[in-house]
Amino acid sequence: METDISISVRNLKKIYKLYNSHSDRVKEAFHPFRKKYHYNFNALNDINIDVKRGETLGVIGRNGSGKSTLLQIVCRIMQPTSGTIEVDGRISALLELGTGFNPEYTGRQNVYISCSIFGMTHNEIQNHVDQIIEFAGIGDFIDQPVKTYSSGMYVRLAFAVAIAVEPDVLIIDEALSVGDEAFQRKCFAKIQQFKENGVTIIFVSHSGSAIIELCDKAMLLDSGEMLMLSKPKAVVAQYYKLIFAPDDQVPLLREIIRSLQTANVNGTNKIEIFKDEEITEEDPSKKSYFDPNMKSQSEVRYESRGAKIEFPHICSMEGKQVNVLCRGMQYLYRYSVQFTDQVRNVRFGMLIKTLTGIELGGALSHPFGNHIKFVDKSSNFDVEFTFSCLLTPGVYFLNAGVQGLIDERDGYLDRVIDAVMFKVPFEKELICTAIVDFKVTSKITGIPIKSYQNE
Repeated sequence: METDISISVRNLKKIYKLYNSHSDRVKEAFHPFRKKYHYNFNALNDINIDVKRGETLGVIGRNGSGKSTLLQIVCRIMQPTSGTIEVDGRISALLELGTGFNPEYTGRQNVYISCSIFGMTHNEIQNHVDQIIEFAGIGDFIDQPVKTYSSGMYVRLAFAVAIAVEPDVLIIDEALSVGDEAFQRKCFAKIQQFKENGVTIIFVSHSGSAIIELCDKAMLLDSGEMLMLSKPKAVVAQYYKLIFAPDDQVPLLREIIRSLQTANVNGTNKIEIFKDEEITEEDPSKKSYFDPNMKSQSEVRYESRGAKIEFPHICSMEGKQVNVLCRGMQYLYRYSVQFTDQVRNVRFGMLIKTLTGIELGGALSHPFGNHIKFVDKSSNFDVEFTFSCLLTPGVYFLNAGVQGLIDERDGYLDRVIDAVMFKVPFEKELICTAIVDFKVTSKITGIPIKSYQNE
């Protein structure tokens, strides 16, 4: 394995034998002519991937796609049917809730057992146990049996143990979604610290925003197949398109995603559907204006389910189309919707995101429970949202969406990801930092100390 590769997976397959009944399993075991009563289920099929040292790989996919199976093979908990996997360094894993702890033992006893399994010596555990207990923050429950813990307490202790090992490779399987918001933030801050320290991380989640924010690249698994491997934003866009697609459209959509991946591997780079824009100083006299060369190359459209979004665009308050915006000014985000079916409980939406896909904020046209009750077939709506540009210089994107009842469940009738691309230009005298301009002002008081060093 190359020195800069931390995890290398080649031709990995995992096949389970499934039986229609327990009796079929017994029949197969004792049949004199070895007749087969099982059928094969491909949990993983020909997975090939390298994860570089210090890189964070996001893994996303629908339920049953093979995510947890892949992680268990990486952690050596499960053996593959065929293929090879090489991991360089100490692994620490936080897998699905319920893995690793003995429910009859106390939290403290499980800390010692788990740390020993991870390869820590007794002295190392002694040096880390107070730190583990403090991070978990479960108080006196540390000396109570784990079977008495809530799911939140369980995952707190499990994560505290996983990070105390000081791993070279950290595996996290969705478990962080169980903790409360404050603890989740604490965990994500620790993950960022690991990233800065060069730890290799595999992070499985159903949260697209978490994958985008934390990961350097992402893979989309579906039915045991790696459909896509690319930048997180591109992968998450196709994942959302897949999970919201009608069942009869899923096979075709899988073929489309495969073709994107194949095109990318062959060098045509269709998956690299957005690129960083250089933010240069603009002439202030231009104010807001429309740049015809600035168009979204990363647009992803959901399958229409009774509605069709058309012509999403930004306008000034005077109604002039723009895509270069000035900080502090108000704008109109407009699109039209053509309905092709009769639908109920309709709402419209918008969402502003960063270049890398982090969701900054958005709005719905109606609060939950106060929808447009009924929309007839062939109806047309013009949708308009007014928003203030409170963003620092950079490139941003807007989504557009229509929600309604689909088979008596709320879902997207149509949605366009990265429908509009816009830019906030550089300003020379700018003092705000990060992403959102909170209109912060400063006041400095005091007397500077005069330096006589050069006199």
